[in-house]
Amino acid sequence: MPAAAQLHSVLDRQLLIQLGERLRRARKSQGLTAVALAERAGVSRMTLSSVEAGQPAPTMGTYLRVLSALGLSGDLALVASGELGPQAPSAATTKVVLPATNARHDIQDLQSLMLHEEAIKLAKKHPELIERALATLEKWRASGDAHSRVLWDEWSVILRRREWRRALARTRRSMELRQASPLTLLLPPATRARILEDVSQLKQAVTLGHLSAPSSTRRQPARAKK
Repeated sequence: MPAAAQLHSVLDRQLLIQLGERLRRARKSQGLTAVALAERAGVSRMTLSSVEAGQPAPTMGTYLRVLSALGLSGDLALVASGELGPQAPSAATTKVVLPATNARHDIQDLQSLMLHEEAIKLAKKHPELIERALATLEKWRASGDAHSRVLWDEWSVILRRREWRRALARTRRSMELRQASPLTLLLPPATRARILEDVSQLKQAVTLGHLSAPSSTRRQPARAKK
């Protein structure tokens, strides 16, 4: 099993994705349009889109504003109150396991997303790698794959303009782009192996830790006999 420090990036992203999906479902169940919720929460439509996509860019405060606008801020209040804080070993606990499935975000695309996030970080630090990716596209174009050629042409635009948002979005088109991407070839083998192992572990479900049992179910200390 990978070390906890290595696994957290994949786990954290999956948790944000699941939170964003929950907020999107809550908005729709309340009959709110994205524009209406954005106005109620005091955020831009683009920011709300990032929140519902589980993007890490929005601040915690932004997520809280959306939760509050949907009447769900009580969930965060539970965490902030200390009810879920660490307990002594003898306290009643409940093991929490993060499921590896998500209806709208296939685990394989999560893997691709994490690989691309790392590759883009690397490309930002070393711009010369972008030229290598463009050269790879040219080699692929010589293969004559008509369907992929459209995606490769789009990748050329993304790379030249540094339009990374298009590569990291959770739209169907972005998922298709990631499947025809030259970026992951830029990753060092160790980075790729770490992400693949982390996602493999996530597929089997990962134990996040322990939450204290609800206060009503905690064993009360015995009273001293008089």
